[in-house]
Amino acid sequence: MNEKMKPDYEKYSKYLKESIIIAEKQLESFDLFIEIAEKVKELVASGGTVFFCGNGGSAADSQHLAAELIGRFKKDRSPIKSIALTTDTSVITSNANDIGYDKIFERQVEALCEKGDVLIGISTSGESVSVLKAIEAANKNNVFTIGFTKSGDNSLSKIAQLSIQVPTEETGIIQQSHITFGQLLCYFLEEELN
Repeated sequence: MNEKMKPDYEKYSKYLKESIIIAEKQLESFDLFIEIAEKVKELVASGGTVFFCGNGGSAADSQHLAAELIGRFKKDRSPIKSIALTTDTSVITSNANDIGYDKIFERQVEALCEKGDVLIGISTSGESVSVLKAIEAANKNNVFTIGFTKSGDNSLSKIAQLSIQVPTEETGIIQQSHITFGQLLCYFLEEELN
C-alpha cells in the first residue's frame, strides 16, 4: 500500500484509549449511581414503573434497558415494570405529525406516568428537546427523574432530579457509559428486588 494512502490508525487507537480512561472514571460516579439505584428500587418496590426515553442511539438504549427489566439481565426472576417511550410508532408518528416532534415523549409521560414512577431521560448532548419536555412533564407529575448525559453545564442535568454525567465530549464513548450504567441499574434491581 502506498504510504500516502495508508489510514491514520492512531486516531482509532486514541478512541480506544479514551474509552478505557472514561470507563475507569465511571467509578467516580459510583456513589451517585447507588443513590439513584436505591431510589429506583424504593419506587419500584412500591409499585412504580421505570420509563425510558431518548432519540437515536439513546432510543435503542431505552428499548434495550426496558427489555432487560421486563425479561432478565443475569437470572430468571419476576419481571420489573418498565416501558420505553420510544417503541410505539403510531403514538410517536401521530404526535410528531399532529402536535410536534418535541412533544413525542411529553404526551406519553402525561398519559402514562404517575406519582411513584421513574423516568430516565437519555441524551448524549443533554439538549434533546423531546427528552427535556418529557422530564419537565414528569417533574410536574411528581415522577422521579433521572438524566443520563455528558458532563458540564447542560439542560438535562439541570432539570433532572439526579443525573449521571459522563466526562467526555465523544458521543460514542458517552453512549458506552450510558448503557453501562443502565445495565448496572438493571443488575442492581434484579438482585435487590428479588
